[in-house]
Amino acid sequence: MGKTLAQKIFDAHVVEQPFGGCFVLKLDRVFCHEITTPFAIADLVARGKDRVFDPTKIKAVIDHVTPAKDTKTAEQGKVLREWARRHGIRDFFDIGRNGVCHALFPEKGFVRPGFTVIMGDSHTCTHGAFGAFAAGVGTTDLEVGILKGVCAFRAPRTMRFHLTGQLRRGVGAKDVILHLIARIGVNGATDHIMEFAGPVVDRLSMEGRMTLCNMAVEAGATSGICAPDRTTVEYLWPHLKGDFASKEAALEEYGKWASDPDAAYASVTEIDLSSLEPQCTFGHKPDQVKPVSAMEGTRVDQVYIGSCTNGRLEDLRATAAVLKGKKVASAVRAIVSPATPAVYARALEEGLIGIFMEAGFCVTNPTCGACLGMSSGVLAPGEVCASTTNRNFSGRMGKGGTVHLMGPESAAATALAGAITRAET
Repeated sequence: MGKTLAQKIFDAHVVEQPFGGCFVLKLDRVFCHEITTPFAIADLVARGKDRVFDPTKIKAVIDHVTPAKDTKTAEQGKVLREWARRHGIRDFFDIGRNGVCHALFPEKGFVRPGFTVIMGDSHTCTHGAFGAFAAGVGTTDLEVGILKGVCAFRAPRTMRFHLTGQLRRGVGAKDVILHLIARIGVNGATDHIMEFAGPVVDRLSMEGRMTLCNMAVEAGATSGICAPDRTTVEYLWPHLKGDFASKEAALEEYGKWASDPDAAYASVTEIDLSSLEPQCTFGHKPDQVKPVSAMEGTRVDQVYIGSCTNGRLEDLRATAAVLKGKKVASAVRAIVSPATPAVYARALEEGLIGIFMEAGFCVTNPTCGACLGMSSGVLAPGEVCASTTNRNFSGRMGKGGTVHLMGPESAAATALAGAITRAET
């Protein structure tokens, strides 16, 4: 019997199996940010174990509230900053060099096919887009990862989603993953890995694949994952060219991680997406999804473009194409947060920032702040936001606020109309 991509990664990294169904895996990367890591640091210090297993494999960033908005967030940043200095963690991204973690770390080439990655952040599953096993973990697992470079997981069970057809113009990866979550529910992939495959996935950019994998956790999945291919190699090539003689050599090496044709899956779902429309959430769960056309006319107070889901250059280009030469509705606050300094710089170079500002958007530095209701776009009670983020939980972007998740083009069109609407295509 063949093996899935995830099974191959587990087999290559297993250190021990302490009991049936439990695998202790060697870690290739431990990612850290200032919201969850300080708790792990404090506990390690209290236990007299203030050490790191390998400073070259730990990557850290201040990204959730940046710059700090109050004493508490300043202290969180200080703890991470001093810890990184204390242990010689070279890849620490402080104010001015920082970006949204799940956009910045792939951009820096820190994730490779076949890697194992953990972070104290649920959307760590984003990095599965590169053919890696990447999972968000709790404080205890993060501590062990920092100290020993290992983490325990259950045996991987994979649900395969084979996506066929040709996406309509104006329909993107965000619409696809919202549709899949609505189909299986917020618990539909609990304790499973969602493997995305098929012609639709093959045609997606790495940015699109990261969007798919990013929201796998919203269906309860441990991770999302895509097989590495030429698109993966092209994205990573600036970081790979010192390791391989050619792109073809890299492609051949990484091809070994692809799932075998006779691999056993927990389930296989094939979906033709040719008729898929732009999608939008309602209510307060990520599986409460309707076509944007069914939500038209719903009032919004704010539109937000950004986050680890849709704050990359591809997303800003799509948004700016809708906004060019137009103005945001007078009753709407519109905010855009490029996900990394490199994305911001390229958007500036291409004239996208100018388009946003001419349209009436507030352009912020790279930050996660608005997405989790901590800064740079918090809602007041009763307010409504059309957002390209990944969670629409009650109060997610501010106590008493409501969030409607959608793709960048739909969000841009909504900003112009002042109410939910689909972009003209």
